Amino acid sequence: MPEAPDAATAWQWLLERRPNTRGYLTDELVEIVHAAHAEPRLRALYPFPSHGGLHFLRGLPGEVRPGERLPHVLYGPPPYTVYSSDFTELGEVATAEEAVALLVAHLPPEPRQPRPRQH
Repeated sequence: MPEAPDAATAWQWLLERRPNTRGYLTDELVEIVHAAHAEPRLRALYPFPSHGGLHFLRGLPGEVRPGERLPHVLYGPPPYTVYSSDFTELGEVATAEEAVALLVAHLPPEPRQPRPRQH
């Protein structure tokens, strides 16, 4: 399956259920994708459905370095189970919106960008 070239395109493909892309046949993914897309911090990440979960990446698939895992949510009929970056269960919630709130509450801070050197 083709991977989207950037996060914005990946979100667009998920939202429109573009044929032959990751997750397009999975009806259970729709509700959690819409809830996650409504959250700016998650919308800035690359959404990556895989192995029954909606994962989030800071870069493109294949570019993620060890130690850069983020929380994810298992999709399917409610309740939704949210896991930390180390696969510890964070909780089980009744709605997609609650799952997104739990995900966001456990996102690590954005990586710090190096400051430009002043001469």
